Amino acid sequence: MQGLLEQTVSPLLAVVSNTLSWQSACWLGLTLLFYSMAVWFFRRFNNHPLIHPLTFTAIAVGVLLTVTDTPVEQYHVDASLLQWLLGPATVALAVPLFNQWQRIRHLGWPLLLSVAVGGLIAPVLAWLMVYLFDAPLAIQLTMLVKSITSPLAMETGAIIGGIPALAAAFVIITGIVGALAAPITYRLLNVTLPEAQGVALGSVCHAVGTAKALHMGEVQGAIATVGLCLNGVMTAVVLPLLM
Repeated sequence: MQGLLEQTVSPLLAVVSNTLSWQSACWLGLTLLFYSMAVWFFRRFNNHPLIHPLTFTAIAVGVLLTVTDTPVEQYHVDASLLQWLLGPATVALAVPLFNQWQRIRHLGWPLLLSVAVGGLIAPVLAWLMVYLFDAPLAIQLTMLVKSITSPLAMETGAIIGGIPALAAAFVIITGIVGALAAPITYRLLNVTLPEAQGVALGSVCHAVGTAKALHMGEVQGAIATVGLCLNGVMTAVVLPLLM
């Protein structure tokens, strides 16, 4: 019990220690400022998908890191509080899940099947593209984990012979592109069912897609959370067994 407590508290203490420095406070403040500005612009232009807040924030932070000649590794340390907060944010996804639990139970096997199909088709199509361009095997294998959340993708990618760092990059790109393309795709294909919108975003675009689904509505957010969790677990378990 004591060992478990230490294992839980130690990372938090390290994050707090990093956050107490002036450099860390500056990077945290700038990141939050960029994101706030990005959200303002996003709402100002009626939530246009081409100016997604994550895209703007990532570009702004990247430019500032380049100008100040700050290593990305140092930024990760200084902004570790944001990474730690992903844990509570993930737990908070249980709220819409609980509120929509009866609807989720009613969907039953069709929902599970939809997640499985989405989690299979998306990475296979992406793998096929890099395969046709004769990409190295390690990149091909890494592409197979692009639709699950970063920690699972990096670990699973390493197990099957992929590149963990590249897996994280593929995951981020997939999430941002999915969040940008989803509204346009839904309009073009006349996808109006909230359950269909949510399961597509959660099972293919992981956490970023789930965040987008929550903006669309509580039903979409709840179903996306199911897709995020189920596809992550299924991919992490099944893919290593197949390789």
